[in-house]
Amino acid sequence: MNDRMTTPWGELAPTRFPEDPRDRLRAWDASDEYLLRHLAEQEIPRSGTVVVVGDRWGALVTALAAHRPTQITDSYLAQEATRANLARAGVEAGTVRLLTTQDPPPARVDLLLIRVPRSLALLEDQLHRLAPSVHEGTVIVGTGMVKEIHTSTLQLFERILGPTRTSLAEKKARLIFCTPDPSQRRPANPWPHTYALPDGVGAVSGRTVVNHAGVFCADRLDIGTRFFLGQLPDGKGLRRVVDLGCGNGVVGTAVALANPEAEVLFVDESFQAVASAEATYRANGVPGHAEFRVGDGMAGVPAGSVDLVLNNPPFHSHQATTDATAWRMFTGARRALKPGGELWVIGNRHLGYHVKLRRLFGNSQLVASDPKFVVLRAVKR
Repeated sequence: MNDRMTTPWGELAPTRFPEDPRDRLRAWDASDEYLLRHLAEQEIPRSGTVVVVGDRWGALVTALAAHRPTQITDSYLAQEATRANLARAGVEAGTVRLLTTQDPPPARVDLLLIRVPRSLALLEDQLHRLAPSVHEGTVIVGTGMVKEIHTSTLQLFERILGPTRTSLAEKKARLIFCTPDPSQRRPANPWPHTYALPDGVGAVSGRTVVNHAGVFCADRLDIGTRFFLGQLPDGKGLRRVVDLGCGNGVVGTAVALANPEAEVLFVDESFQAVASAEATYRANGVPGHAEFRVGDGMAGVPAGSVDLVLNNPPFHSHQATTDATAWRMFTGARRALKPGGELWVIGNRHLGYHVKLRRLFGNSQLVASDPKFVVLRAVKR
């Protein structure tokens, strides 16, 4: 596989984070190259404030580093990959400004480049947040693979920013061109979204959930989490619990409500998710102590310090299906657990997590199952 990214200004060798020589997934795709080629061929000015939204592993801002761009991302892993790729390319620290989706965007944007995210809700929220910063002269170009750009995608650009059209496809990638119209009336930003949980879900029955855009199941409790909530251990006597890949924090909040003495760590690589988890926890007036951390799984959690880890691992990395994230989560959980500590995992039946847990922990117990999901328990010996 070619591991060099071709840009109009030379070749780069960006990688994903954490870097793994066995990982054959690239840190860029044809849509990134298409966007950069368009900027060069059309001689689009890059002298003003350049903002890149959704740059998945930092390939775009690395290629554009000479123009001191600002990157906005929801992903801690993408941000760390960006730092590594900039350093690899010899770019001085501080050349690229790194912001999260929770940070205020620059007050003025002259060139806005948007890598279309998988989540339409996240795109909607980011367009709303950026709209006050664009002006009539702002050049707005989006990019994505054909399968990622839908009529609803174009309608969001049109409704929030201004008239929108698309390019012809090249190598299954497409560009989006939007002409900003600051005078048009924009709808209100619907994010974050708040809803009440149904009855019958344990300690969180009737409680409030707050979802920032892009976090899984924004307007209802998904069936997997509902099943997991019905199977959680009673947790009596637990001192340190981790909601690993916390999403909107409903699982960790359930533990905290049932066990006020427990310290609960909510951790996710998504800035939107951790903001949601903290908002959910605060909205329910939960007693006790909680910590909210954006990071790479259990990295930074002291070894042998945790009694219980609760985990619903993702099995997608953008459009790719992979178990690499789950394996890192399980490995990190085992390191952080005390002897006798437990990892509880929910997953789709077909994913075969019991095999990985047995390989890593030497044991795996089926706690509960239904036609779609299994809840598994592994104990650190």
